[in-house]
This record gives sequence, C-alpha cells and structure tokens, in this order.
Amino acid sequence: MGAMGVERLQKVMAAAGICSRRQAETLLRQGLVRVNGALAMLGDRADPASDLITVRGQALVARPEPLLLLVNKPPGVLCSCRDPRGRPTVLELLPAELRRGRGLHPVGRLDADSRGALLLSNRGDVTLRLSHPRYGHRKTYRVWVEGRPAAQALERWAAGVPLNGQASQPVGLKLIGQTSQATELELVMAEGRNRQIRRTAAILGHPVLDLKRWAIGSVRLGDLPEGRWRRLDPQEWQVLNCQP
Repeated sequence: MGAMGVERLQKVMAAAGICSRRQAETLLRQGLVRVNGALAMLGDRADPASDLITVRGQALVARPEPLLLLVNKPPGVLCSCRDPRGRPTVLELLPAELRRGRGLHPVGRLDADSRGALLLSNRGDVTLRLSHPRYGHRKTYRVWVEGRPAAQALERWAAGVPLNGQASQPVGLKLIGQTSQATELELVMAEGRNRQIRRTAAILGHPVLDLKRWAIGSVRLGDLPEGRWRRLDPQEWQVLNCQP
C-alpha cells in the first residue's frame, strides 16, 4: 500500500481491496473492526504500516503497491508465472523482491520463440485495460520472413488474412528492408490471436525467421537491453489510460 500514513479506517480497508468504503462503514458500525486489539468506531483513523488492523478477527493485508513493468523478453523464455517442466519464465528475469508476494503476471502473451516488449502487472483492472481489444492498444512488431514476398502477398497480409475460417483485422504493414533471402517488415496490429503473425506468414509462404515486438501502444523498448526490465513512469501509465 506504500506510505499511506494515518487515514480513516474505511479508506484504509478499501485501499487494501477487501471492500468498498461504504461496506467498510457498515463493518465498523457492526463492531467487526479492531485496531491494536481495541474496538474501532466509525471515524477512527489508523496507519496500516504500524497499526494492527483486524476485520472479523483477520489481519488486514495491504494490497501490494501497483506495479507496471516493461520487460524485453529474450527468445526461449515463457510468458507465464511458472512452468511445471522447469523452463525459464519472464518472472525469473526480475529480482527476488519483485517475484515474491507482488502478484506480478504477464499482460497478454508473446510466444516462446518471439522476443521483445512485454508488460507485467499486479493489477487485474490494468491487465484487462491493456489486453482487451476494445481499448485499442496497438502493438508494433519487426519481423524477418523468408524470401521476398510479392506485392500481392503483402497486400493480402495488410488486408487481414483469415485464420481458421475467422476474419482478421487489417494490419499496418511497412517494408523495412530486404536481402537476397529474407525480408524485414514492420507490422502494427490491434489484435493478437495465438501465433497470429507466424501463422499468417506461413499461409503466405514466407515463414517467420525472427519476430520482435518493439512497442505496446506508445510504450517502446527504446534502448532497454534484452533480458532487462524497467518500471513504467506515471506519464506512461497515463498514455495507456491506466492509473497507478
């Protein structure tokens, strides 16, 4: 909860995520809240950092501070909190104090073979806002594919290639560069179906050689090294339409 200081109990209880302020007032009126063993009354104040607050006999556990991290995921690392087969996960890229008791989890997915920008959050409302298509957070990818796709193939990709009989949304597509055997593309996408880029490239006859996500909305990797992470600053929370 951070350095909240002395606050009204209903605010402290609501901030801990156990109930609304109105519900907290009801619990106080019913005599179900104690501070340091003494019965608490409506209007009482306490400091969750130093006072023992109990509700129905259970100690109040403060909600962890809100976290939103950007990770530059290396290939071969899973977008999950743990793996029963012992394969490396994105949480293992973080220091121990962030892995334990913080509730961090990946926002969306980036398949194991792919690399680049991935957000981690410990807030369900933030995860929903960042991952649900209706909020319109477009993602930018740099992709190397085999061969030199013809203009017609690139036009099909940009228009949206159906997968499993379901239409796909249009894709912002830009040709970045070519060698004799491969082509680099920039893709900007509003949806993220399972392995969508790889499946689309295979359908068009130009399998993916390398896939890196550069940005999520306006939050970019910049010079963040592969395998490293950083906290998002308050301005970045705001441009993602989220509140710490």
